[in-house]
Amino acid sequence: MTVHHPQTPQFFLTSPSPCPYLPGQSERKVFTHLTGERAPSLLDLLSQGGFRRSQNIAYRPACERCRACVSVRILVDEFQPTRSMRRVATRNRDLIGRMDQAEPSSEQYSLFRRYLDHRHAEGGMAEMSVLDYAMMVEDSQVDTRLVQYRRRGADSAFSPHSDGELVAVALSDVMADGVSMVYSFFEPDESERSLGTFMILDHIERARKLGLPYLYLGYWVNGSRKMDYKIRFRPQEHLMPKGWERYEG
Repeated sequence: MTVHHPQTPQFFLTSPSPCPYLPGQSERKVFTHLTGERAPSLLDLLSQGGFRRSQNIAYRPACERCRACVSVRILVDEFQPTRSMRRVATRNRDLIGRMDQAEPSSEQYSLFRRYLDHRHAEGGMAEMSVLDYAMMVEDSQVDTRLVQYRRRGADSAFSPHSDGELVAVALSDVMADGVSMVYSFFEPDESERSLGTFMILDHIERARKLGLPYLYLGYWVNGSRKMDYKIRFRPQEHLMPKGWERYEG
């Protein structure tokens, strides 16, 4: 007789598809569903093994001939910004970020669309509708937050109603040992602000204030220029065959 354990996650393997990071390579992913009361604890456990979340799915690369994707997490308590990072923080002092429950809005989607059309017009997310965006934000059974960055108004210190124009958004999960940045986007016409770097710096500080030791940044892909920015935030650890190891560069 076969005994079924409904609490035990089942894992599946995708078919090969073109790699979005390395030309000429194909990718496969192993994934499982994050559902029910155990979803937060399962995500905590799987994140230790290099999994990422997308809606109610946790996945990680399972490519047959390539190991270029490496899970990265920043050591929050030891992190010290470089001089250029401090300049980025100064450049964005006119912004205020508020972390709230993950609720989508038409204003967010308009910014999301501008970002995709300008930065990722040929990517896999290019055709996402407003309903697809809402699912990306809302379809989660873990502790997911949305940080919205707006121009600081005259009375923003007292009331969020005084906040100005939306400039950037980060969708993030709060886990037992850290914060995981799931997806972020920003105003493409504000490239001089280095908003991607700014949001990471802000999340490092948020994780520190929450008393959490790590900021999970997803995958660094050795050989992909679009992923090189992640390697600048040190000290950091990479998930290697024997476990998490400090990256020395």
